[in-house]
Amino acid sequence: MTNLNPQALIDDLDSILDQERQALVKGDLTILGGLMTKKETLINDLNAITDLEREMLTQVHNKVSRNQVLLDSAMQGIRAVSARMAELRRVRKGLDVYDQSGRKTRFSTRGSISLEKRA
Repeated sequence: MTNLNPQALIDDLDSILDQERQALVKGDLTILGGLMTKKETLINDLNAITDLEREMLTQVHNKVSRNQVLLDSAMQGIRAVSARMAELRRVRKGLDVYDQSGRKTRFSTRGSISLEKRA
């Protein structure tokens, strides 16, 4: 069990959740790792307190839920970018086409791809 005041732990967690939200809104994902570690420690400390009342955690719970939605959206964006980059890599390697009988043929794009600049 911890020697810290439960309200101090809740206030610290509240502050961490605000920082996490700001990082997510700004797209600064590098900060999230450190905040996650601090958040987990505070949550573990709060879980160790047996006489904690539910009402004390209502505001923090709402912020956790709000941040989870933002985290899920960020993860969807990262997955979309990853899929798009994989598709672009696949297209650079070649083009798949189908003939009239439904057989797939691959046309390779070998050599360097360059753009011609015209005035």
